[in-house]
Amino acid sequence: MKFTTRARYGLRAMVDLAQYYSPHEPVPLVRVAERQGISEGYLEQLMTFLRKGGLVRSVRGAQGGYLLSREPARITAGEVVRCLEGPINPTGCVSEDDPEICARAETCATRVMWERIRESIAGVLDSTTLEDLCKEAEKMRLSSEASMYYI
Repeated sequence: MKFTTRARYGLRAMVDLAQYYSPHEPVPLVRVAERQGISEGYLEQLMTFLRKGGLVRSVRGAQGGYLLSREPARITAGEVVRCLEGPINPTGCVSEDDPEICARAETCATRVMWERIRESIAGVLDSTTLEDLCKEAEKMRLSSEASMYYI
């Protein structure tokens, strides 16, 4: 299964919001765009989906921006991906929201494998929170700093 740019960039934007999380201080989208190297216009489109999905809130005005709707530990990568991509379906015959989608379900041996793949992908996404991804980003940052040589 290949995720689209929408899911990849959306997840990066959500991790960025999580890294700067404060329940009362919105993060300006221009800052997210600068840090992530994603156009502000495209981020605005992604935020529309995420806001409608209840994952972020927007605040207007000079001090405006976006806030996570919940703490980073309470938002999973699975929620973000589903909000932006829809159900996790590695093939057309296996669907999270319609298990009866396949007309050949009773006779197709590969369907069982596709279902296991779907469950594995969903399991990883659903067990990974934005907080987990922030911790991973911090480890990577520290590792990168430790490997720098100074003269």
